[in-house]
Amino acid sequence: MTNATMTKFGFPGTLVREYEHWCVLLRPAQATLGALVLACKDDATAFSGIAPAAFAELAAATRGIERTLATFRAFDRINYLMLMMVDPDVHFHVLPRYSSAQDYRGITFKDAGWPAAPDLSTAVTLDPETRDQLVADLRRIWTDN
Repeated sequence: MTNATMTKFGFPGTLVREYEHWCVLLRPAQATLGALVLACKDDATAFSGIAPAAFAELAAATRGIERTLATFRAFDRINYLMLMMVDPDVHFHVLPRYSSAQDYRGITFKDAGWPAAPDLSTAVTLDPETRDQLVADLRRIWTDN
């Protein structure tokens, strides 16, 4: 099932990995390099409203996210933000955090909030070619093990 939040964050073009209850999407506005959205496919607008199977599957999704992002770049920390103010469907913004600037395809990404809370207002919006390449890179190295 696709919901409005998934569509807003570019599904299916930004899809990195799909599970039965969750989708991992590249966040179009990259607050930090490799920023993702972990969106629940259940029809729920409260975290407590997702299916028990979705809660169980969340462990595999977060494990896959963290292993894949660690393979992609050595991040210093990882933040999961569940804001759901504008987009009410259950989802997390997943932000790998870096103490130093990161470069990708000639673009420099600085973690403006480091070492405090992430600063989402400084996000870099990728051009379609760079976005598609980053999605492809993450798909290629994805690991659920």
